[in-house]
Parts: sequence; structure tokens; C-alpha cells
Amino acid sequence: MARKWDNLETPVKTRRSLLSRLNISQEGIGRVSEGFARAMGTGGFLLGMTLFVTVWLSWNTMAPESMQFDPRALNFTLLTLILSLQASYAAPLILLAQNRQDDRDRVKFEQDRQRAERNLNDTEYLAREVAALRLAIEDIATKDFVQDEMQQLLKQIDSRLDAGENDGQNPKGSK
Repeated sequence: MARKWDNLETPVKTRRSLLSRLNISQEGIGRVSEGFARAMGTGGFLLGMTLFVTVWLSWNTMAPESMQFDPRALNFTLLTLILSLQASYAAPLILLAQNRQDDRDRVKFEQDRQRAERNLNDTEYLAREVAALRLAIEDIATKDFVQDEMQQLLKQIDSRLDAGENDGQNPKGSK
């Protein structure tokens, strides 16, 4: 009895179930579920399923009783079982596909939000730069402004030269 309690500090090894031994790829299951959901949402699937059920019902209603495999007298039990089985797998697979799509949409929304934020920051930066350029351009002398200033300076020089000649002085300096 003492031997059973010797190693209480050591964890007991857990049994691994069959499912835990299988290496199930969540990505693979997700791709299969999306393919299944995509196929079930087509007109071809609905047409095929309608044709399948019509043939099934017709055969088991009109064929001789010895050839019927799911007789009408038993209310098409096998067909009901098959359709129930299909529905029991279809619902979780469709939900799994929707969850994967929601995850992709969430990631895309986050990327779009980040892109919009970068665009807003870039736009604000460019608006500040344009405003700074407008202010800088106001301080730059234009061609017309420079020409007017030069003409005013020439007039002043001419008027000084004329004033110096009238006074009899040599404007270039006397020797």
C-alpha cells in the first residue's frame, strides 16, 4: 500500500484517446467545410437534390413491391434517415464556414481600418505641407514685384544723377 503513495508529486500519465492521436488539420477541415457550404448554396445542388428525391420517391412508389428498397408503406424511412443525416452534417459545416468567413472579414476590416488611418495621416501631412508652401510662396518675390522694385531703383538713380548734374558735381566722384 505504501508503494502506491510514494510518488504523489509526480503527475499521472494521462491516457490519450483516439481523437487526440489523430492529427486533424483545422485548416483542412475549414477548407472542406467552405467547399461543402459553397456547393450546397448552388442551384445545381438544389436541382440535383430535387432530382434525387423525385427519383427515390417515384421508384419506391411506382415500382413493384419486390423491387422497392424504401417502401411508401413505411413512410420512406430510409430517405428520411438520409436527409436527416445530411442535415445533421450540413448545419455544423455551414456554421464553420461562416465562422471562417467572419474571421477573414474581421482581419480585412482591421486592415482596411489601418489603411484608412494611414491615408488620413498622409492627407493631414500633405495638407500641412501645402499650407507651409503657401506661406513660403507669399514671402517669395514674384517677377512683377522684382521688376517694379528695379524700375523704382532706376528712377531713384536717374533722379540722383540728374540732381548731381544740375548741381555741377561729378556723380562719379571728383578728383
